[in-house]
Amino acid sequence: MSKSAPIVAELGRPETPEETAARKAEFSKSYRASQNFRNLIAALLATLVVVAIVIFAVPRGERASETKVDVAAIAQDVESTMDSPAIVPELGDFWRVNAAELQGGATVVWNITLAPAAEDERGFIRVAQAFDDDASWAPQMLNGTAATDTTRIGGLEWDVYALGGDSADNVTYAIGTQAGDDYILLYGSRSAGSTAELAESLVPQINAIAEAS
Repeated sequence: MSKSAPIVAELGRPETPEETAARKAEFSKSYRASQNFRNLIAALLATLVVVAIVIFAVPRGERASETKVDVAAIAQDVESTMDSPAIVPELGDFWRVNAAELQGGATVVWNITLAPAAEDERGFIRVAQAFDDDASWAPQMLNGTAATDTTRIGGLEWDVYALGGDSADNVTYAIGTQAGDDYILLYGSRSAGSTAELAESLVPQINAIAEAS
């Protein structure tokens, strides 16, 4: 005796062969879809694990600090080249050195560019030592502007150069003084007061250069 097909509750009768085949096909389709979903979730989890390892486990270098210009070391080379003392500004906490170089030409110049270390301070001052030259050299650095006045800072007489604010290199103020055979020029975009403070800090070195000439 053949076994009768089971009655399906939803149908109230046995399934036909076509309905059985359709049900099994749908089941297989649903199973494959669920497997694909599980595989997708597993792949995503594996990716997250790799990302976490990269972020937290791989060592990373510290942020590179700004390159510092060793003005004292460069000044030693300048002194050896020129066989003469070279001025070295005392930076303290206020100033940082942006550049320092010996510039050749008709007049050899030891040029140092200073800027405030604090981000909320603006402007710059260049300290230039023109070897074996005098005040007649300064206008070459100041768009042809000659001294318009003098002032005394730290016991020395300084030439004062008042420039307009529309110069190509933003230089608005300058002062200079003779240091023996050399001429020292401070020029930039800082105020007269800030420039004078820097000039006063250089006076002992300026006097030493004058004595060595």
